[in-house]
Amino acid sequence: MTCVDDIEVAHDQMARAMYDQHAAVLLSYVRRLVGGDRQLAEDIVQETLLRAWRHGVDVDVPTVRPWLFTTARHLVIDVLRARRVRPQELATDDFDQVVTADGIDQALDAILIADALASLNDAHRAVLIECYYRGRTAAEVAAEQGLPPGTVRSRIHYALRALRLALQERGVSR
Repeated sequence: MTCVDDIEVAHDQMARAMYDQHAAVLLSYVRRLVGGDRQLAEDIVQETLLRAWRHGVDVDVPTVRPWLFTTARHLVIDVLRARRVRPQELATDDFDQVVTADGIDQALDAILIADALASLNDAHRAVLIECYYRGRTAAEVAAEQGLPPGTVRSRIHYALRALRLALQERGVSR
């Protein structure tokens, strides 16, 4: 072994000893600072110990623990500052909830349906509006418009087919 190899082995042994002696206490401390987020706390402890390993020669043995705690606290402050500056990330499920909550999808759907309804002829549009938007039965619509119930049911059937085609032409799929 060369002198450089001996130094690297000693450096690695010092890092292992530092981890064994201080990692559990440091993790507990950092978890309290980050509000219990274990993953973040582990990342910060790892970065703290990595910095100690990189500066192993500079870190004096009696002052290792205070140095580790100070470094970890500084890393936590950096992470918290960075989170305040950056916008909060949204998971896919969160994004869907935000879009649904603000009503944009519903407004766009209403515009799309209104446009598709406008493309239908007057008789088809009238029966769909009466049945689906005003909640009337085919018999009620027939009595109101003076038509046979079978005619109204037939118009509903053909109106729905025409509406489906109009929506497909606008890019809406099932």
